[in-house]
Amino acid sequence: MYIVTGGAGFIGSAFVWKLNELGIDDILIVDNLGTTQKWKNLVNLRYYDYLHKDDFLEELYASRFPKIESIIHMGACSSTTELDADYLMDNNFHYTKELAKYCLANNIRFIYASSAATYGDGSLGFSDDHSIIPKLKPLNMYGYSKQLFDLWALKKEILDKIVGIKFFNVYGPNEYHKGDMKSVVCKAYYQIKETGKLKLFKSYKPEYKDGEQKRDFVYIKDCVDVMAWFLERRDVNGIFNLGTGKARTWNDLAKATFSAMGLETNIEYIDMPEAIRDKYQYFTQADMKKLQDAGYKRKFTSLEDAVKDYVQNYLSKENQYLTSI
Repeated sequence: MYIVTGGAGFIGSAFVWKLNELGIDDILIVDNLGTTQKWKNLVNLRYYDYLHKDDFLEELYASRFPKIESIIHMGACSSTTELDADYLMDNNFHYTKELAKYCLANNIRFIYASSAATYGDGSLGFSDDHSIIPKLKPLNMYGYSKQLFDLWALKKEILDKIVGIKFFNVYGPNEYHKGDMKSVVCKAYYQIKETGKLKLFKSYKPEYKDGEQKRDFVYIKDCVDVMAWFLERRDVNGIFNLGTGKARTWNDLAKATFSAMGLETNIEYIDMPEAIRDKYQYFTQADMKKLQDAGYKRKFTSLEDAVKDYVQNYLSKENQYLTSI
């Protein structure tokens, strides 16, 4: 059995899709559906059962599951604007610790989601070398909750037994439920469709022109390929970046979206809210050497090709979800 926490969420459900593509459907999905639309991500996937996250640990400790091959822990609050620090401590830090300890005690492969948000303003670079972990200063509580587990794993000297993935700017199918946390590609498509133009934030640093702020945008299909590779390579462990290794501008992303929609580029630059100006990242770019040196050789999809696939095969279609059935 494979257990995917956050299995109805964006990355989690996409990984269930990937497992299905590999012929695996003995999957337990753990999540908290509530009143969200996440359930739609599950409709076209094959899995064994669903369990609410609040019941999962009790069932796990009671050994009520068949032999567990791996726990892929994508379940967490992923909102970078969440202000409830106690909630983030419980949901993102303590819950992850419990799963890690259980997997280590029972020889179960443990793969968890860290985040590029742990890098803060990027002033220390974006190296996934373990020696940099204690020096990082996240800019928000979400990033700090992820940083805390990375630090705990480092102090417990278990990073040679588990895999942590620092996801950069992920976009693609199955993110439709995420509200304000949807990718700019997703938001851009609907904004362009409705208004014929796309609004981007102005730059407040002289070294960056408007729209020239850069991010490492990575397609969800590339992400789940890497995650599946980690399942196969139990000898590869540690914390790894997951981006493309090539930063692109918001203007590049906008142009790719307009092009995929068959439209001329039409960008309006707007003021950035003062509340986020001091926390805004102007540049992120994953250092991917560690993953490459570990043996991962597959090329990442270009921004233009990935946006085209996302827009033309999902956003513009009636069925916008990854489908295994």
